[in-house]
Amino acid sequence: MSDWLPETPRTLAFPTAAYVTLAGADWLASASPHPDEMHTLWATRPSAPSVLPCGTAFDVINAPALFGRRMVDRLWSDGPGSGPVAAHRGRILLFAAPGTAQRLPALLVWEEWATAVPPLLCHGSGDAVTIPPLHPRRSPGADRTAGPGAAPDADPAAPSGSRWLVAPDVRKPWLPGPDVLLWACVRAARSMAGPAPEAAAQHPVSLLTAG
Repeated sequence: MSDWLPETPRTLAFPTAAYVTLAGADWLASASPHPDEMHTLWATRPSAPSVLPCGTAFDVINAPALFGRRMVDRLWSDGPGSGPVAAHRGRILLFAAPGTAQRLPALLVWEEWATAVPPLLCHGSGDAVTIPPLHPRRSPGADRTAGPGAAPDADPAAPSGSRWLVAPDVRKPWLPGPDVLLWACVRAARSMAGPAPEAAAQHPVSLLTAG
């Protein structure tokens, strides 16, 4: 692991939490200008996806499924871990520190492995994302109740559905910033290029910034 990575708590096992805790729901709701309305929505539709704005509580880095899963695997096997992570409609959503959506593309421009990184969708201030249900199972009558921030219901078991890979479970989760996610992008790109290129490229990830 590169010695510049932050000292943050991590576990040896890859997390598989699928349920959002009450504390995690408080954190998600804090992203909304109307957190009480979000809690009401989740109380009546616990198995429905919802929509939250980015840029205040979190940004979201949206990656293709295979590449995004490689990033998450690297973050947990060789790095500091991750913040909340979701799968949505064949994409991986990595929740990141506010400001990451603007900064990560600038860092990638200076990275020699950038051409091996598939296009990433970076959601920051002014954007909104669909998040998975707080509870992975449908509740009776969920389809008949709507409210602010509601998104169309999806079956989390379906390939195009939504589910949490790492569910929010605290009120102030640690969120990776642009430098950590740049590191994860490069490690994922190297691993997909094959063991030889990855083994040959052991120099630290460039942290040059765009002016």
